[in-house]
Amino acid sequence: MLLIAGLGNPGPDYSGHRHNVGFMAVDAIYRRHGFSPWRRRFRGDVAEGSLGGEKVLLLKPLTYMNESGRSVGEAMNFYKLAPADVLVIHDEVDLPPGKLRMKAGGGSGGHNGLRSTSGAIGDGYRRMRIGVGHPGVKEMVPHHVLHDFAKADRIWLEPLIDAIADNAPLLAEGKDNTFANRIHETLGGEEKKAKGKPVKASGKDAEVPAGSKPAEATATPAATPESGGPLARGLKKLFGG
Repeated sequence: MLLIAGLGNPGPDYSGHRHNVGFMAVDAIYRRHGFSPWRRRFRGDVAEGSLGGEKVLLLKPLTYMNESGRSVGEAMNFYKLAPADVLVIHDEVDLPPGKLRMKAGGGSGGHNGLRSTSGAIGDGYRRMRIGVGHPGVKEMVPHHVLHDFAKADRIWLEPLIDAIADNAPLLAEGKDNTFANRIHETLGGEEKKAKGKPVKASGKDAEVPAGSKPAEATATPAATPESGGPLARGLKKLFGG
């Protein structure tokens, strides 16, 4: 069994924040793969389902970011899982907007949600790090992550979240490197066409080169917010328009 925990803060006031990209990714997996209805358990919202033939529990802690470990720890202990059976999806200011990296173990890097989770279950769990960019000044990081994505971010955010949902079964199979490379290929293929240059995957820490420049976005016309899909409609509610 795999426990996938998306980190964020509960409530509509936080739903569009960069800090909530973990919630956004889990919601997309939920919609794409027919999980059971959400229910309140383990100090969070949980939904059960399967990915790639493996049983999966989706979890959105409702303890607020700084206490995420209380929820993740309760779920992990109830199902008698090991830290390696837990995948945490979170925002990462040390990665440019739209880049994604998979990692197993390690420190918290100053992320309070990871610090709380590691305090509850140890640091041997898997992480999906979604880049939201750095404001440039350390003191501005809280302000940066606790504010909505900019409207210009839509052009990489929606295709990235869609690609995560599409390729989620690879996570249940434990193929994190393949997952990261598949995301890279899905989004990088469009950049390759646009630039006429080969896109090279980087193996263990494969990145999604969606970049922070809207002119070099990797979304196809079918993946833009104007397409009217479920995720597009959800993002429109977050950003307006």
